[in-house]
Amino acid sequence: MPDPFAPPLDRAAFADRRDRFLRRLGGAAAVIPAAPLVTHHADVEHPFRQTSDFWYLTGFDEPGAVALFLPHQPDNPFVLFVAPKQASAEVWNGFRWGCEGAVAEFGAAVAHPIEELAQRLPGYLDGAEGIAFRVGRHPAVEPLVLKAWAAQLDRAPRSGRAALGLVAPCPLLHELRLRKSPAELERLREAARISAEAHELARQVARPGLNERQVQAVIEHHFLEQGARGPAYGSIVAGGDNACVLHYTANNATLRDGDLLLIDAGCSLADYYNGDITRTFPVNGRFSGEQRALYTLVLAAQEAAVSAVRPGATAEGVHDTAVRVLVEGLVELGLLQGSIDGIIEQGAYRHLYMHRTGHWLGLDVHDVGAYRLGEHPVQLETGMVLTVEPGLYLSDRLPVPEGQPAIAPRWKGIGIRIEDDVAVSEHGHEVLTAAALKSVAAMEQPLAG
Repeated sequence: MPDPFAPPLDRAAFADRRDRFLRRLGGAAAVIPAAPLVTHHADVEHPFRQTSDFWYLTGFDEPGAVALFLPHQPDNPFVLFVAPKQASAEVWNGFRWGCEGAVAEFGAAVAHPIEELAQRLPGYLDGAEGIAFRVGRHPAVEPLVLKAWAAQLDRAPRSGRAALGLVAPCPLLHELRLRKSPAELERLREAARISAEAHELARQVARPGLNERQVQAVIEHHFLEQGARGPAYGSIVAGGDNACVLHYTANNATLRDGDLLLIDAGCSLADYYNGDITRTFPVNGRFSGEQRALYTLVLAAQEAAVSAVRPGATAEGVHDTAVRVLVEGLVELGLLQGSIDGIIEQGAYRHLYMHRTGHWLGLDVHDVGAYRLGEHPVQLETGMVLTVEPGLYLSDRLPVPEGQPAIAPRWKGIGIRIEDDVAVSEHGHEVLTAAALKSVAAMEQPLAG
């Protein structure tokens, strides 16, 4: 049956998304497949995760379906091909909506069994001025689309029509997804709430001698307990030098007295909206001098970057703000040397800070949407949501640029990142993840128990 933790399907919201997408298609027809089941091993599949583009337009959460968007057929603008109701299949794999449910519950003008796609697709595409389909992603559907396209091209000289073009639907669709509706923002607030609570719980239980995986278990237990599908991505629970590996997910080391613990974790809701938070704190509840200096610097950079989020600003500008604060502080600490502008221009800080300061957030953790249009950075607008996550990582993994000081042993093995989810609001911004504390004082709260 449908997920009881998912909010009721807002048919009007999905219909509005489809209408806006159909208008942007002009005379082209779009073919948007759902995600297939993916084998984990033998006959065991990975947990199903719907394709975000397909979900955004349909709200239909079953594998192997295909949606057609047909502006040239006003009587049938939205057609679904789905797995039919079948008692023998549902005994093994659970509830299906079937063709009747696809129409009654999800707003399709008509629905067919997925087995009929090859037969019916050419007819539905006939008369379109182009085909919008993402090549290279859907091996089961792509040959059917290309065959229908080739047949149309072959008929073009005899019919007198212009040859159909094949284009990607992504730019049109992803522009829509970049700007979140008020309802979407509410779902992102919910994902942020659950994720922030999990981080607060993790800080309460962490202590020397625990394994990273035990802290991960506390976080992900809370996600599930609160009705989320689970983690939005592989949770990073990285003690000490492990925090200097940006995508560390082994999570199997023992937490040591005197180390920092970096946790990058967020939940994914039943309807796929995500949280993404990073916090870093001392395992024993007290920063060393070096840890405090670097943490204070990253926090200052993060707060300055968050303050830069407003309508008319750019994600690049947010990043540049964080970089300047970090570089200025690193020069003061003796970890960089030279002029601030020169270090930034040469990228001579990148052995210590090697990633961007954030990314779009939504149905995907690294959500869709352009950051630049040609030579111009995309301006932030109300409804856009991005992460703000500067960090510092001091290790021997990357060479020190020529002319920069070697990293003294007392600094090595310190990895710090602070990340919040930030929505652009009419007059500035809203930090969705503010309930996850980050002040120096909060990070040094007495250990529980």
